[in-house]
Amino acid sequence: MNYEDQLEEGLSLLEEGDFDHALDIAHQLQKKEPEYSDGFHLEGLVFQKLNQWEKSIEALEKAINLEDENSGYYNLRGFANMQLENLDQAIEDFDKAIDLDDSPAAHRNKVLYMIMNGEASKANEYLLNRIKQNPKDVENWILMGDLLQRAGQEEKAMGFYQQAQKMDPDNEYIKEQLGNG
Repeated sequence: MNYEDQLEEGLSLLEEGDFDHALDIAHQLQKKEPEYSDGFHLEGLVFQKLNQWEKSIEALEKAINLEDENSGYYNLRGFANMQLENLDQAIEDFDKAIDLDDSPAAHRNKVLYMIMNGEASKANEYLLNRIKQNPKDVENWILMGDLLQRAGQEEKAMGFYQQAQKMDPDNEYIKEQLGNG
């Protein structure tokens, strides 16, 4: 099996929840092509699914050392650091991911970081700016709805969810939030 097919298989196994076999494939990829970051990335993903944050960080650091312009690696490492409450490292990684390619996932994680850091009003302001900059990014509307819902502002939250539903009518999470799921 060639490298790309093996990587695809590993990602499929990860998606199916077969973490042991996905991890085996990650290690095989690392041996087959040690100068490629994919095997370390897959390993980091597996460890995130297993909530083994330190191991995920170690694998992602190896991936970053091989490919330091990949925003996804920084975002994932930031998420792992956030789970370990290494908030300074987490925000550095999210900012790096945003600097590299304006990663929407890193923006979302930055909002979660602000919430975890007790900065809900800052998260609110950040999200509103994101919505103004990119009004078609449905995830920002959903996050804003979630933030308002947690703050007890149900009616305002519903407005953001309704707008998100107009953009993504088949989104199950939105349907659930609106009571249509």
